[in-house]
Amino acid sequence: MNEFSILCRVLGSLYYRQPQDPLLAPLFTLIKDGKLAASWPLEQDELLSRLQKNVDEDALASDYAALFTGPDCRVTPFRSAWVEGATEAEVRVFLSARGMPLAETPADHFGTLLLAASWLEDQSTEDESEAQETLFAEFLLPWCDTFLGKVEAHAVTAFWRTLAQITREAIGAMWEELQEDEAE
Repeated sequence: MNEFSILCRVLGSLYYRQPQDPLLAPLFTLIKDGKLAASWPLEQDELLSRLQKNVDEDALASDYAALFTGPDCRVTPFRSAWVEGATEAEVRVFLSARGMPLAETPADHFGTLLLAASWLEDQSTEDESEAQETLFAEFLLPWCDTFLGKVEAHAVTAFWRTLAQITREAIGAMWEELQEDEAE
């Protein structure tokens, strides 16, 4: 697993899974203990430190639920709600065509798309980034900045506001890397 995959896996998991999910416990321990920064491939030490200082699992769970779950959530995490004419089915078809196993949950969830980027990175052959470029260009970039801005605006906890900033910078860095790979 390379740095690109790690970024997508960590960020995707935090958006996709509710904070109280037992699968996230090791990740939250890394964040709380300040150990995520040691393996984080981007220069985001100040933001990671802020994230570390704001891990209150009950508050995170409450804020996550208000932000992302249910019909009255403050910030819907689904691409189809942000991009006019977009459907969940087109994301599902794209990922299925590349062999990605998908659950019954919507494939156009922000966290799912980041996890898909990690999966595509892990499955790709050397110097093959076309599927990732398509994922970013068509399914993530057109709406992620607006989505993350709304997360920053509507989050009650500093954790989610900070995570939105970290995510925005990480997506920008990964897109730049994909563009550099294409230019070579």
